[in-house]
Amino acid sequence: MTSAQLEVLLQTLISGLLLGGLYALIGIGMTLIMGVMKIINLAHGELMMVGMYVAYVLFSSFHIDPYLSILIAAPLLFILGVLLQKYLVNPVLKVDAIIPENQVILTVGIGMVLSNIATMIFSSDYKTTPVEYATKAWYLSDYWKASPIELSLSMPWSVSFVFALLITLGLWFFLTKTDMGKSIRATAQDKDAALMMGVNVERMRVFTFGLGSAIVGAAGCLFIPIYYLYPDLGGQFTLIAFVITILGGLGSTIGAIVGGLILGIFESLTSTYIGMGWAPVGRFAIFVAALIFIPGGIVSVLKRRRLSR
Repeated sequence: MTSAQLEVLLQTLISGLLLGGLYALIGIGMTLIMGVMKIINLAHGELMMVGMYVAYVLFSSFHIDPYLSILIAAPLLFILGVLLQKYLVNPVLKVDAIIPENQVILTVGIGMVLSNIATMIFSSDYKTTPVEYATKAWYLSDYWKASPIELSLSMPWSVSFVFALLITLGLWFFLTKTDMGKSIRATAQDKDAALMMGVNVERMRVFTFGLGSAIVGAAGCLFIPIYYLYPDLGGQFTLIAFVITILGGLGSTIGAIVGGLILGIFESLTSTYIGMGWAPVGRFAIFVAALIFIPGGIVSVLKRRRLSR
């Protein structure tokens, strides 16, 4: 392998890692909801789109940096998620229907409504937040003169990755070190046992749907400096979150992190060595491969290896 080929490979892996970190954050939001409520939220991407529009409005009207808009968008999405779960999803969960997946169909409808509302308010035109640092990058040669390889780190991608990492660490601390977090984990592991231990399961479901919405809303703020925004954007990210959830293992936050990183690197390699248009095909291929070879997700493989030792 020549130095030029090595440079392309390393740059592709770096780009894939940065993308995967953001994908992981999106997947964690869906996985949390799936783990506690046992449903796939197919309005997940549309909630992210709402977060992106919040960041866009704050930037265009008040000149608030998209990264700072997380402090506003995440609480707003939390409130929206709580209202959706309490007044729409929860009543449907309590109804015995011919179609047991009616709550999933409801989330599809919620996504369609959010997308159409965004179209009516903002039109279907592409929106951007032209921040000053959008095209800036850090170069390895600036810090290591003797390096024969010229690698670069996009500033917005790198900053978004760092924010995603901090949010993920904060979520880990919340779930493992606080009483509310432990109650959420108990509800996800065994609802009946959690009830016997005095956990308010209904409250945990409402809070978790809000938390998952807040996380994906924050992810939207991290994506807005590097992505075009339009009302139908949500469907693409719902699919990405669904693939990550299946790849990582239903309800596993660790699996979502690993699955997001794998998907990001895989898409980056596909785009570099096959073509940009083949990234969605690669996403579908890895989804099918996960269903066939690891139906329990990456977390099931890790558990089997742990038990075999």
